[in-house]
Amino acid sequence: MNVETLRIFCDVVQHQSFSRGAKINDVSQSAATQSVHRVEEHFGVPLVDRSKRPFVLTPEGQVCFDGFREVLELYDSVEARVRSLRMEIGGLVRVAAIYSVGLHDMSRCMQDFMRQYPKAKVRLEYLRPNKVYAAVLGAEVDLGIISYPAASSELNVIPLRSETMVVVCQPGHPLTEHESITVEQLQGVDYVGFDRDLIIRKEIDRHLRQRSVNIRVVMEFDNIETIKQAVQIGAGISILPEPTVRDEVRNGTLATVRLVSPELQRPVGIIHLHRKVFTPTTAKFVELLQQVQNSSPEK
Repeated sequence: MNVETLRIFCDVVQHQSFSRGAKINDVSQSAATQSVHRVEEHFGVPLVDRSKRPFVLTPEGQVCFDGFREVLELYDSVEARVRSLRMEIGGLVRVAAIYSVGLHDMSRCMQDFMRQYPKAKVRLEYLRPNKVYAAVLGAEVDLGIISYPAASSELNVIPLRSETMVVVCQPGHPLTEHESITVEQLQGVDYVGFDRDLIIRKEIDRHLRQRSVNIRVVMEFDNIETIKQAVQIGAGISILPEPTVRDEVRNGTLATVRLVSPELQRPVGIIHLHRKVFTPTTAKFVELLQQVQNSSPEK
């Protein structure tokens, strides 16, 4: 068995999915299945109970999973220290990000980075915010890109940018007659919001509550793309980060109105483990992300 086999096994188990484990490691589902079989053959016992959906680990499988994760964490730490001594820009950077950080911007960053450093590779997953925190805390990824990042005894935060929140509505909506509005002017509107368990929803609700503004929530979703689609068909207005609707405003499918007195901001940052030793490659990727944000018109 090699390190790649152990990593595939752990990713398959972590996500309870052969296809997800395969995708994360850029291999076929067949190759991921073969990796798990290889580990089972090595120990001579079943490690995964495939009779259940989703599958579960056997007792032996749980021992392997726990042990392999320790091995991989130690291996990655050693590799980081060796690369740091050589200042070598190569190897894998594992990143988890929320969907709304901007698929286009992240793809461009990854392409630019790997073009500058051909020996480096970035593996990116888009997850819900709680899953991003879990992936970082579980050492499944090196970096998490999240909105409203929260530092803790286990996590450090690297600020990236602060995004202005705007009112988003259909072109021609009565609110578009104004260049800017206060949140009090949203009293009683039909509103398309985020799911109640998301921090962006909690922050918007708090902002409205502080100003005694009541809105009529007609739909709730867990992602910005679906919210934008609902606004486009006239279900209601929403409050979203301005960078996430630039393309639609440019294309004329959505309109925005500035919120003033005061503005509402959404901070975006990188989270990582306190004990995480950055490889030169990871440090360079963070540096590139910061450069891109600093050069962006939305800081």
